[in-house]
Amino acid sequence: MLLLVALSAIIAPFVFLVLLRMSALKGMLFSAIIVILLALTTWGMEGNVVFASILQGTHKAFTILLILFGAIVLLNTLRLTGAVDRINQGFRSISGDMRVQVIIVAFLFGSLIEGAAGFGTPAAVTGPLMVALGFNPMAAAALALIADSSAVSYGAVGTPIQVGLSNIPGADLAFYQTVGAKVAAIDMVAGTFIPFILIVILTVFFGKRKGMGDAFSMLPWTLLIGITYTSSALLYAVLFGHEFVSILASLTGLVVATLTAKKGFLLPKEEWADALQEGFQPEKKKSKMGLVTAWSPYLVVVALLLLTRIIPSVKEFTRTAIDFSWNNILGIEGIDSAWEVLYSPGTVLVLATILAVLVQRKSFSNFTKASKESLGSIKNAGFSLIFTLALVQVFTNSGMNMNDLISMPQYIAQALAEGFGPMWIFVAPFLGELGAFITGSATVSTLTFSPIQYSIANQTGLNTNTVLAAQVIGAAAGNMICVHNVVAASAVVGLSGKEGDIIRKTLGPALLYGVLAGVGGFILIQFM
Repeated sequence: MLLLVALSAIIAPFVFLVLLRMSALKGMLFSAIIVILLALTTWGMEGNVVFASILQGTHKAFTILLILFGAIVLLNTLRLTGAVDRINQGFRSISGDMRVQVIIVAFLFGSLIEGAAGFGTPAAVTGPLMVALGFNPMAAAALALIADSSAVSYGAVGTPIQVGLSNIPGADLAFYQTVGAKVAAIDMVAGTFIPFILIVILTVFFGKRKGMGDAFSMLPWTLLIGITYTSSALLYAVLFGHEFVSILASLTGLVVATLTAKKGFLLPKEEWADALQEGFQPEKKKSKMGLVTAWSPYLVVVALLLLTRIIPSVKEFTRTAIDFSWNNILGIEGIDSAWEVLYSPGTVLVLATILAVLVQRKSFSNFTKASKESLGSIKNAGFSLIFTLALVQVFTNSGMNMNDLISMPQYIAQALAEGFGPMWIFVAPFLGELGAFITGSATVSTLTFSPIQYSIANQTGLNTNTVLAAQVIGAAAGNMICVHNVVAASAVVGLSGKEGDIIRKTLGPALLYGVLAGVGGFILIQFM
């Protein structure tokens, strides 16, 4: 009975969003009500703890909405200044094949943004970019989410590893670097196939022929890009540690992908464009704007994100100058929500938008007009996020109860552990996925479940660092299906209300990634 109650936070969203095809606005409202009622009754949470958790979720929703607004206003402004047309012409000069474009934009450029920002920012940036390239909005949202996976293991300057594993006994820099290298080794099996998986989803769900033929013709090139990314990630993790793996590996991949695509190396001769929006016509008139000028806002975004996360004095200033964090909500210790405004990727995106208008020498009215459009785009997403994060925080804080029960996440993990024993390495990634699906954060998933993973590894005699690496990779894969990321991705491409349809397309890749990570972990345990 208690296990079913704990699983309600997973079962209810799956039923309402995926099976019944409700919008996140309705589905997550109903899910939140169910979980809150069960928390108050069966789990024994006090009313003030539940209410504080709801307020915590509401506060966190606003931090995400700032990121969404920043991503949308940047793209809308660049549309008005003509920069998007120039960016798209640049992509088409590399290749007009949408299969190539999705790897360069969603996987590699998205991984670069992930390495600098994290916080679910990549899908919010690359989704609209693909729509501007002419991609079907549903394809853009689903592919942006699937692509933002492998790089999430390292996230913004190693946060999922360094923060996520910080509660493991004896955790220090050497430990983080060891686990980071094991993550990269396991991802040689799992992450290598992400580019091909992206092509399969694109061609099977959105192609005219709906078959695998258009995907298999891309297999050699996608394997080249996948191996380039994962092998260089392993090299960088071993040589330099875990902080900059996503950035360096994605830059390496971008160079290889651009050069090979321009030469047509390992690529089919026929360009594929079946996933175009109906009636889409690319701008044929050559833009007078320079390519660097058009791209300058995104370059500014990456530069500012790195400055605010690497240089200690800048990091300290941005984290303290404007701080809207809410600690000990309703006086309950441990129920907090951070919002360091200048440190937020959303603020960086807005600042880059303003600079774009200046650098591209356009009227400031472009920004004000884009801001009005963008606020309208995120209105429905705001309520969906509040309901989603209210559920998440009640679930996460459920250890604060009168019945002396452990939290719902811990209860689920212990129930799973009892049934698998020595085969746990195949289950460990899915526990990470489960945590990310519910909490919406790879870092929080690992913070929540890493002590349990560590304990299970010790009990079963498995290598603890390998099991923890599988947890980290699983949490990254969960990024594809976590509800608030899906809400965000749907909002930025204009598909609010279609969240269930998106999850149906990302669920298979997320589960496959978990299987491959388990296989990679098993190989690592057996031979290394």
